[in-house]
Amino acid sequence: MSESSGNPSYQVTVLGGGSFGTAIANIAAMNNHNVTLWMRSEKQAEDIRQNRENARYLPGYQLHKNLTPSLDLKSAVSGADYVFVAVPSKAFRAVVEESVPYLADHARLISLTKGIEPHSFKLMSQILQEAAPTHEIGVISGPNLAKEIAENQISATVVASYSQALRQSIQEMLSCGSFRVYGNPDIYGVEMAGAIKNIYAIVSGLATALGMADNTRAAIITRSLAEMSRFAVRLGANPMTFLGLAGVGDLIVTCSSKLSRNYRVGYYIGEGLTLKQAIKKIGETAEGINTLRMVHDKAAELGIYMPLVKGLFSIIYEDMPIEAIASKLMSGDLAQDVEFMSAGI
Repeated sequence: MSESSGNPSYQVTVLGGGSFGTAIANIAAMNNHNVTLWMRSEKQAEDIRQNRENARYLPGYQLHKNLTPSLDLKSAVSGADYVFVAVPSKAFRAVVEESVPYLADHARLISLTKGIEPHSFKLMSQILQEAAPTHEIGVISGPNLAKEIAENQISATVVASYSQALRQSIQEMLSCGSFRVYGNPDIYGVEMAGAIKNIYAIVSGLATALGMADNTRAAIITRSLAEMSRFAVRLGANPMTFLGLAGVGDLIVTCSSKLSRNYRVGYYIGEGLTLKQAIKKIGETAEGINTLRMVHDKAAELGIYMPLVKGLFSIIYEDMPIEAIASKLMSGDLAQDVEFMSAGI
């Protein structure tokens, strides 16, 4: 760590050259930190080096001179004060485990990935804890569409960690005129909200493609919030977390924006494309597809009532007609509007 203009300047590494990882790396670079952006693609790295642009994931956005691309994982993480991990959930553990031997003792690890590990049903923070038990860890989640962040549109996010010092340092590192970082100690709830909401973005995209009315989509989003919080609280999250940016904030943007990958997957399926065709068309990972099967199976195992998850699962994996989403919404128990308001949860 060095000092510049009275403010601490850190060595920051971001693992993963996708859209969100690049956007976060660029904010840190603009805030006078020395940033290394690690990726596997030599072509992508050379494009950043020569043109100061990640043409594959954030075309048209100039990247700061303090951001340096790298193809060498060892050199990228060695000496870093902060390592942000922004690779897809299916590759998360492998990349982290490969990185750990090269970490400085004081390095802090922060996940930018919204997802759940297949088979183990572990969140990315839990993988970090397993792989690097002596390091402080955190997660970032919220309504963060990378292209809007790159455009310096006003945005906000949440950093969650058991460590107040880590939360505060990330707030100071990434906050700027267009990007506000809030803190939350409920790391499990913040991360679970970020992972599960992707499922409901697919549902919302489907509903829009089918021409469902505004009232219908409002009902879907609201019942999605009830459903995802019910699931997460059963697994140990704080229900209040879902009233913040990581919960309702992220759910609103991912269920209504055409920039949301999961929303677009649902929209294309609603237009008649197969799942494989929809994923190919958006060209990036849609974590909600992977998360759907895991959440569906876990809900069945624990007996948690999740009609929208069950309906979407039936459409994608059991070839049920798309209209099942509407029928699932309108059938079932006549439940209380807002859960967790009474002792009879």
